[in-house]
Amino acid sequence: MTETSFTSETQARIEQSFAKQGLMSTLGARLGQITPGEVHIHLPMSGRVTQQHGFFHGGATSAIADSAGGYAALTLFDPGSAVLTVEYKINLLAPARGDELEAVGTILKSGRTLTICRLDVYAHANGARVLVAAGQQTLIRIDNP
Repeated sequence: MTETSFTSETQARIEQSFAKQGLMSTLGARLGQITPGEVHIHLPMSGRVTQQHGFFHGGATSAIADSAGGYAALTLFDPGSAVLTVEYKINLLAPARGDELEAVGTILKSGRTLTICRLDVYAHANGARVLVAAGQQTLIRIDNP
């Protein structure tokens, strides 16, 4: 299990994996930018992802952040590897309101076994991009099941 360079095959593997995630499909999330060490996931506003005050639910916010970090890690892994979240911490900084959320997972350190990612979630509304959540995640590299 070694770190590999980013290729079109890596991008296709991430897209195929994302398409298999039932939760992301249920929420209505979609992949955005995929680059080595960074992945963006977008979540449009809908009644399926709100809490009682009409903001994006913290669970939906956290779920897309977790997936963005996981896929960011996967951008640097070889095709025989997969990734699982070991832990993550997220701070909800402001009410998440707007047209969509954008979760950005960015690798801070990619190790042989453990990878650490930064998780940032932005709300997009009226042309503004506001940071609404920030966190950190630890992932473990495993053999592809």
